[in-house]
Amino acid sequence: MRHRLLLAAAFLACGAAPALAANPFAAPSTLPLQAPMFDKIKDSDYAPAFDEGMKQQRAEMDAIAAQSAAPTFDNTIAAMEKSGRVLDRVGNTFFAVVQANTNAVLDKVQADYASKLAAHQDAIYLDPKLFARVKTLYDARTGLKLNPEQLQLLTIYYRQFIHAGANLSDSDKAKLRTINKRDAALEAAFQQKLIAATKAGALVLDDKAGLAGLSDDEVRNAAHEAEIRKLKGKFVIPLQNTTQQPLLLSLADRAVREKLFNARWTATEKGDKNDTRAGIAEIAQLRAQKAKLLGYPDYASYALYDQMAQNPQTVEKFLTQLVPATAKKIVEESKLVQAAIDQDGQHFQLKPWDWERYAERVRKAKYALDENQLKPYFELNNVLQNGVFYAANRLYGITFRERHDIPVYQPDVRVFDVFDKDGSQLGLMYFDYFKRDNKAGGAWMSNFVIQSKMLGTKPVIFNVANFTKPAPGQPALISFDDVTTMFHEFGHALHGFFRRPDLSHRVRHQCGARFCGIPLPVQRTLGAVSRRAQTLCGELQNPCGDPAGAGGQDQEFPDLGPGLCAGRIAGGVAAGHAMACPEARCAAPGCR
Repeated sequence: MRHRLLLAAAFLACGAAPALAANPFAAPSTLPLQAPMFDKIKDSDYAPAFDEGMKQQRAEMDAIAAQSAAPTFDNTIAAMEKSGRVLDRVGNTFFAVVQANTNAVLDKVQADYASKLAAHQDAIYLDPKLFARVKTLYDARTGLKLNPEQLQLLTIYYRQFIHAGANLSDSDKAKLRTINKRDAALEAAFQQKLIAATKAGALVLDDKAGLAGLSDDEVRNAAHEAEIRKLKGKFVIPLQNTTQQPLLLSLADRAVREKLFNARWTATEKGDKNDTRAGIAEIAQLRAQKAKLLGYPDYASYALYDQMAQNPQTVEKFLTQLVPATAKKIVEESKLVQAAIDQDGQHFQLKPWDWERYAERVRKAKYALDENQLKPYFELNNVLQNGVFYAANRLYGITFRERHDIPVYQPDVRVFDVFDKDGSQLGLMYFDYFKRDNKAGGAWMSNFVIQSKMLGTKPVIFNVANFTKPAPGQPALISFDDVTTMFHEFGHALHGFFRRPDLSHRVRHQCGARFCGIPLPVQRTLGAVSRRAQTLCGELQNPCGDPAGAGGQDQEFPDLGPGLCAGRIAGGVAAGHAMACPEARCAAPGCR
């Protein structure tokens, strides 16, 4: 994930000015592991903390650049790492909350400070004296007797300075500063418009008949969403930040499906205050100018400099290789879906809003797989406790204990202690899973506090998602895709807990973009082939029909419970389990 905290990543500060003394960000939090003091933080605290944090870090960076002593790793790179503690605290917290639980006040702070933070970052990376010290060290790196982490950190700093424009002329630096400030302001506006348009685009139905095909729980959710919006007697389907909407799978009324699809498709193209097209066009133009200024043929080349592909040509080659097979499969599947439409007695041409519903018919016919029948087995807390946590314990020996004494930014957020296999505390973990109208779309992981031996901090990490919140009193049932998302984002969290750098703090992902995403497919697969699959399936209802679960238990591998009846969740899952545990066999009726 992403991540959207990039503007704050480089800005950190130390100490508190008298004017900031009463601000919750002035000093490290007194909560366990310096977790944010959400019981004390007010929306009005962010702006003055940003101001003071930028002021302090700029003074610290000026002092590093101006010192007369020859540059060393400690007096330059390590000193930069230690700078900006106030800005770090406020930035980590603010950008987490503004993405997950924003309001009008926070939106204004984001709009007001996007350009200021961009200018602050440029003040650091375009400082010729500061860059001269970094370059001196980098040029002499082979003789400095640095350990591998120090060398990596120095290399990353040098490359970031170059990439940010440190070698530009003064006139080009001025142009770059202008571009970056405008780009930051437009990106902040885009994010706010996207959230607002998603909220405003929710589909409102006057009649319950339009919800035909939905489960009773889904109908209750739609009624509850209408109540929240004070639309008495109506039903509301909120939009997800994806092209295909989850309920397209179940809605029987084709006209309603079309309305729902188009509500998302055109949410930011209505010519209103939430229309993003002009902003996107200007962002593209600015970034093309920036790339040219920095010596790149296009912005894609600029952005890919430290990614696995490294250049657009590699990306296009990879995608081009995928196209023939992908197009062939789409044509094949389209014919199957169209046939399902015809077999249903309907006679219309397949459209995007029909795909989910009739592709499900194909899955039922070919694999006896019904997505809606799976949901009762995937109750959110059960997946978390007996799927995600269980797999992490079996693989790494870590354990989890929920806490109710740590303040949170929204009542749905849950907090857990995370312990290593020796019982020592690894960190704190926050989970914010339910969709809200004031939350950005998608799912992501980030930190309130970064792990750093140099600073003596342990990680305080959060996972955020957008699962449908049930109506009061109903279980939180999620899809298999949601289960996959939980495992994926928790994979990022595991990286945050297990990376234990001596130094790096401001340079967050030392492993580099080329590596960090690679373990995630493995982590996601754990959600599908977990040896404790029965716990993902059996709390609300035993999938093999035995109330005690014994009738479906695998005798050779007891932990398998109903022998991966859950393995029928999706095509290939059972095969994946067979590759992981080839001896395992299913004794349960109906498991194949």
